[in-house]
Amino acid sequence: MAGAIHRLKRIAWPPGKPEGAQFGPIIATFTVVKALTILAATEPTKHLSDLTAPVFRPIRSPRAFEEIASQIRAQLAEGKLRVGNRLPSERALSEQFGVSRNTLREALRSLEHAGLVRLQKGASGGAFITEASGDAIATGLMDMYHSGTISPAQLTEARIWLESVVVREACQRATPQEIEHLRENVRQAEEANARGDLDERAEVNLEFHRILARMTGNPVVVIVMDSLLAVLRHFVQTIGPYENSFVLPSRKRFIKLMEARDVQGAIGEMESSLKRLQRSYLSFAKEAAPVATAKVAPTTITSPPPRSRASSPRKPS
Repeated sequence: MAGAIHRLKRIAWPPGKPEGAQFGPIIATFTVVKALTILAATEPTKHLSDLTAPVFRPIRSPRAFEEIASQIRAQLAEGKLRVGNRLPSERALSEQFGVSRNTLREALRSLEHAGLVRLQKGASGGAFITEASGDAIATGLMDMYHSGTISPAQLTEARIWLESVVVREACQRATPQEIEHLRENVRQAEEANARGDLDERAEVNLEFHRILARMTGNPVVVIVMDSLLAVLRHFVQTIGPYENSFVLPSRKRFIKLMEARDVQGAIGEMESSLKRLQRSYLSFAKEAAPVATAKVAPTTITSPPPRSRASSPRKPS
């Protein structure tokens, strides 16, 4: 630093002349600016990490929070931000983007809901880039179902199609340990059924399909299956109890076919079981619809139609 100051003085005030004596204010200012420019060009860069740090542009859009999120995503795609990186402070980001802190927080919350950012409070807190999960996909599918964009028929149909792909790949890649894992799952479902624990049986039944998805070795398939099963669980719990005693025997046959590497046989067994479940789901959903209407508008229906089945939640399989 001392060397830099000495060089600045030599450029601004050459030897043999009093420092600033014969320079007017304007000339002296120009000389100092010139000296600083020369020093900036000759001084070595001391923070190489700054060259790869994310650079954000001021926002000019009326929907500023969306552009902020877009720029952060772009920096992630370009490799300037990585999983585990901590974003600059709120103050620094607000200044870079040229927005208020409230607008910045709205953008960070949207990224948090999307699973890209983790917001942590405290002295060591901040906004951290996190490893994305499939939660955003599950939330999006659930919202589409609630809004009526996805119908129960489309939901169950998509499940059958996806399961056929999953079974084909899982059957070709299954290891003896994974097949035993499926057998253990069926045993757990039988035990839960014997205890009358329908909630446990439902969760074990869903896990059977998650195991198959993981057997494909493809994280995209796993995320899509998890998301679809989450919506399916919600749908089935709204339509009441149903009989599914055929499910466990079907799964035992399915496991034997998979163990024999009979891909088409395994696909056929799974499709047959799921289509039978689909018919039950959609039939009971039609029965449940008038009751749901009665709950929404009780003044228009004086007495709900009687039901022959119990009203406790049905359990997905």
